[in-house]
Amino acid sequence: MSGAAGAGWSLFNRKAEPVTTLPAPAQYLPMAPAFVVNLEDTPMGPRYLQVEVQLVTRDPLAVAELQKHEPALRARLLMLFAQQTHAGVATRAGKEALQAQALAEVQALMTEETGKPSAEALLFTSFVTQ
Repeated sequence: MSGAAGAGWSLFNRKAEPVTTLPAPAQYLPMAPAFVVNLEDTPMGPRYLQVEVQLVTRDPLAVAELQKHEPALRARLLMLFAQQTHAGVATRAGKEALQAQALAEVQALMTEETGKPSAEALLFTSFVTQ
């Protein structure tokens, strides 16, 4: 086999590399201003939680829907955050559980309103207890 024929055979018979398709770029929707709530059951007096939230979607059409329903989303999240205790959000596990509950609230409301969850993630970009 000549060099050119061998190279051609090699290229022809080489298995195709799988094509990796990247997901659509993430779009971040900040919910401003920050949420500030009193925490429940604090024997040491009033305690507060301040949390900044961003919603994540990869669907460009979902951004407008999330913005449209932001007042209802804020109301639900405020109620959820106000039910928390200082001890409950003091650990990483507590914060992650709250983050998952908050995402579930967002997705439930958006599914009720639009028929799809719209947000694929909810991020805490600032989390302060006092």
